[in-house]
Amino acid sequence: MTAQGVAVRTDAAEFARVTDPFRRELLAYGYRMLGSLPDAEDVVQETYLRAWRGFDGFGGRSSVRTWLYRIATNACLRAIERAGRRPLPSALDGGADDVAWLGPVPDARVLPDGGDPATMVAVRSSVRLALVAALQYLPARQRAVLILRDVLAWSAAETADLLDTTVPAVNSALQRAHGQLASAGPREDDLAEPTEPVLRDRLERWMRAFEAADAGALVGLMRHDIVFEMPPKPQWYAGRDAVGRFLATTVLGRPGDWRAALTAANGRPAIATWLRGPDGRHHAHGIQLPTVTDGGVSHVVTFLDPGLFPAFGLEPRR
Repeated sequence: MTAQGVAVRTDAAEFARVTDPFRRELLAYGYRMLGSLPDAEDVVQETYLRAWRGFDGFGGRSSVRTWLYRIATNACLRAIERAGRRPLPSALDGGADDVAWLGPVPDARVLPDGGDPATMVAVRSSVRLALVAALQYLPARQRAVLILRDVLAWSAAETADLLDTTVPAVNSALQRAHGQLASAGPREDDLAEPTEPVLRDRLERWMRAFEAADAGALVGLMRHDIVFEMPPKPQWYAGRDAVGRFLATTVLGRPGDWRAALTAANGRPAIATWLRGPDGRHHAHGIQLPTVTDGGVSHVVTFLDPGLFPAFGLEPRR
């Protein structure tokens, strides 16, 4: 093997050694910015490709983490410019043609691997679906400022350097972002959640009722003001009566038509569902993200995309 070949292998090993520890947090950053796991994966791939190409000239001018975040942020800003924001159906005022919808993210892809409990709690909170949905209302650079400052705890000076702007501009953008989130912020954060055992019990009861096609039991678990939505379908339903009627007449079918299992998405327990097909087997159908409060289930977002199952480590048939 040539000396040149050995050098290339050594450089690749060194690049992997210093950059690989940041892949998971960069994926979480890309997801918060873009509201899409596939788009975030594309950003991480682009980030590492650009970083590899520029590794020889990097020279330690900043920390590797800062350098990677600079590349990732620029990639995210370009992606937002191309795709715009990703809403949920309930956030739309008008038509829904050719909408790029907000998507979920599996906890296993973004939570720290063996991190300390405080870090784990912080990351779980920062990928909550309601927060990511609210971030979509912010202009791209405001979104980046808020995530860098409030979620990742970067200083105003560090954020300004990364975005090639000034500290006053960063502080102004952060203030405007806070004002925008106050009006479009996560509803979940204003509602008291039950204890973990109660949460698990209600989710288990929800799954059993779903599998039994028991609309009455499902209605009994709902808050009076529940919202139920199913991207990519633009229709959504509000209120216990409307949601219960929709489930009973359109969704549930017969007992045994559905199977359900717990999974985890966006920092919270989630439910995977399989629907029985003409062949008698149950096929991947969607990922439900229920919001469970002390008063009952207040919001359910069901992502109707069987293509999500591999990312969650779930089998397509049961």
